[in-house]
Amino acid sequence: MTNHTEQASLPIIATMMGDPSGIGPEIVAKALATGEPQKLSRCLVIGSIDAFRQGIGYAGVDLKTRVIKSVAEAQFTPGVIDVLDPGTLSAHEFETGKPSAAAGHAVLSWMDMAKDLSQRGVLAGWIMAPIDRTAIKMATNMPDEDEMGPAGSHLFRISGPLRIVPVVEHMAIRQVPDYLTQERVFSLVKNVHETLERWGLKNPRIAVCALNAHARGEEEEKSLKPAVAQAQALGIKVHGPVSPDAVFRQNLEGKHDVVVSMYHDQGQIALKTTAFAGACSIYLGVPYLYVTVPHGSAYDIAGKGIAQHLSVLSAMRTAAALAAGKFALIANG
Repeated sequence: MTNHTEQASLPIIATMMGDPSGIGPEIVAKALATGEPQKLSRCLVIGSIDAFRQGIGYAGVDLKTRVIKSVAEAQFTPGVIDVLDPGTLSAHEFETGKPSAAAGHAVLSWMDMAKDLSQRGVLAGWIMAPIDRTAIKMATNMPDEDEMGPAGSHLFRISGPLRIVPVVEHMAIRQVPDYLTQERVFSLVKNVHETLERWGLKNPRIAVCALNAHARGEEEEKSLKPAVAQAQALGIKVHGPVSPDAVFRQNLEGKHDVVVSMYHDQGQIALKTTAFAGACSIYLGVPYLYVTVPHGSAYDIAGKGIAQHLSVLSAMRTAAALAAGKFALIANG
């Protein structure tokens, strides 16, 4: 049982509830109802109190709520969830299972609030529950889904011992080889090394995944091997390129702390095949802790109380552990 003094020392982590018409509010409620995130952090929710109370009902859990207008008003009382509601969405403006411009506008405002509070140090970090790009496109111009991520950032994905970060996300396969320059690969390896050390993992072991089968190709010779050598010259514990058909199994077995993959699907196939529920992602390259989940708002099952909450629960645990500089706590997802 966490006493008052211990609780006051815990990091404040906010969860933006995601699209109010999707599964976000109910899975956030399910995760908080376990009581596990509250052992590691002082938790609050950003979003609509109406949507969150509705989500509590869908989830069938016993949670009390308190509406607040600033983080300073949060009391973090056991069994009561503080909901920071800026009043940007009324109950009649959204409907479960249906996208709307109003919901899209509200989500964007909640994200801006979470970013601002994190940048100012009011929050130790924040979590983005599943959003819906259709609703956001109804509210604003968003030509590319990658624009939802901060510029210059990379997604560090975690599911238990499997930890993967790709050099490039959504790009046509035919364009990937030309994108994989020595500088880009080296820069990401260095970023991963520095970030993991900041999170409390000293001398992290990094594996660079090859692009081609058996690590035998032009890209390995011209870009990947020189990038690895450049990082090693700085004292970074990195090796590779390692054949793609071996490196992810090696990571699962504990040989590496993280794998730098070359492109989105190369790592995502391994992660989603191994353990999709319970996975979460962290943005590297931003000046605050920003965690998200690897699934969408699932309008088709919203309101049915059947959506899995393990990914958002993992995100809450992970954010709390990393905010405290305790990377070892996330080893088992």
